[in-house]
Amino acid sequence: MLTPTLRVSPTAPSSVCKFIAPFRAERQLARDRAGEIAFREVSVDTPPDVAEARDPKGLYLEARTGELTNFTGIDSPYERPERPEVRIDTTNTSSDEAAERRVEHLRTLNVMQR
Repeated sequence: MLTPTLRVSPTAPSSVCKFIAPFRAERQLARDRAGEIAFREVSVDTPPDVAEARDPKGLYLEARTGELTNFTGIDSPYERPERPEVRIDTTNTSSDEAAERRVEHLRTLNVMQR
């Protein structure tokens, strides 16, 4: 899934794109197409039981009862990233802190200014 791009630098053509890619091969394809320098993998790491407990729409329940199929982590596999540039453990990080970590990473790459 691709969200609209966001230009983060007025002087250079930079974009931030978010992909939901549960398979390593998909992530590797994106890395290959973007290039090693341009591609940064950020893993927002949430254990399945925590994600299910936080699920406001009841999608995990629908997946467990078979109402929703091909649900990542239930009846469709998830391949954890092996070496993401940034890993955020959401069990001990607030959503604001997680967002700031992603922004700070972009700043260290000089893609985004303060």
